[in-house]
Amino acid sequence: MAEPRRPRRPAARRRAAPRGSARPAPRSQAVTDGPVIELEVERVAHGGVFVAHHEGRVVFVADAIPGERVVARVTDVQHDRYWRAETLEVLRASSDRRPHVWPEASVDRAPEQRAGGAEFGHIRVERQLGLKAEVLRDALARMAGVEFDTPVRPVDPSLAPGASLELGTGWRTRMRLHVAGDGTVGPYAARSHTVVPVASVPLAVPELARIAPIAERFPGARAVDLVAPSVGDPEVVVVTGERMPRAARPTIEERVGDRRFRLDRDGFWQVHRGAAATLTRAVQELVDPDLFDPRAANLDLYGGVGLLAAAVGDRFGDTVRITSVESDVRATEHAGANLADWVGARAVTARVDRFLDDLAAEAEAGAGERARLRDATVVLDPPRSGAGRHVVDRLAELAPRQLVYVACDPVALARDVGLLRERGYELVEVRAFDLFPNTHHFEAAARLTAIV
Repeated sequence: MAEPRRPRRPAARRRAAPRGSARPAPRSQAVTDGPVIELEVERVAHGGVFVAHHEGRVVFVADAIPGERVVARVTDVQHDRYWRAETLEVLRASSDRRPHVWPEASVDRAPEQRAGGAEFGHIRVERQLGLKAEVLRDALARMAGVEFDTPVRPVDPSLAPGASLELGTGWRTRMRLHVAGDGTVGPYAARSHTVVPVASVPLAVPELARIAPIAERFPGARAVDLVAPSVGDPEVVVVTGERMPRAARPTIEERVGDRRFRLDRDGFWQVHRGAAATLTRAVQELVDPDLFDPRAANLDLYGGVGLLAAAVGDRFGDTVRITSVESDVRATEHAGANLADWVGARAVTARVDRFLDDLAAEAEAGAGERARLRDATVVLDPPRSGAGRHVVDRLAELAPRQLVYVACDPVALARDVGLLRERGYELVEVRAFDLFPNTHHFEAAARLTAIV
């Protein structure tokens, strides 16, 4: 149950992993018979692993908790400065350790047979929230030069019926099971392409857990997708690898409050049942109404099917002028229909960096457009790699009054906040939400304003 990415957007240039960050390595590059060592686990690192030291070398170890002493096998010795390892046995357990919510991911199993996608499932939810807040705080301090002690908050239970707040289960509305050569289905093992058979899928919403075909075989299939939209029945979709014509792709509807959004069944949508409503509310509250001009050239960048543009429109009324920019053609088509309530709303198919290049050229040619952009509010929800230097440079050049940045990666957020601060923006507020319980992932939203 690995966290889905947004492949339609271009990735940022690869960067060296910063201190406290551990980029996962595929198991095909790992050492399966590396040395077995004892480690004192010190702190959390970005990426769902924890920091220890062995003979002066940093070791990133999985399936541990700070304060524990563990026996671990080294699985990656490619780097001079650090190793990677996986916990084999817990010698001194943290009081925050609990039986894993997904037995097939437990430390009791061999590492190569542990289901991936629930790497924090052995930790009490309250401690998970604290560890995620620590990652965010550390990233902002190191990469953006700001001190923000922001709690990571759970989703309001009223937005996720059927989910367990205490266990962090029953929230996932989309899930992919992979298919092995013999037709067996299951998640991949952590940092691997090995399919692990499972008897349960506890992170899935109850209606998906009931229909998950985990005891069946699908010879010749590539994957099995499970989808539970908020409108309509849950579905099991067998993925064969054949490309479906764009116009023939099935669509679904999602409800957020009183509003409905149409999108492709395999299109991007937040996977937590309460995520879309949580982020809608966060964006609406983060936009400073004193800085918002409904008739300015407001932007929704990486806009998908229009969720956050609609949040702005619902907050400020039908006179809002806003342009949603998305590189995926089908998502843009849906966004145009989903935003039809606002005469001043439009959806544009374009890469964000190229759209901003064109916008900067237009602004250079006309004083009126420059003024409308300076008065603008820009909402951006970039992919996991972040907005990046080029987009940040263009935004700083256009100089909108305020930015509301929604981020699914704290390091990418911190890097971009650092770049924006160098270019005349101040970080005013940060909020963080646990939209992926029992994993290391979480979502953050920040407001930055131009320093006058």
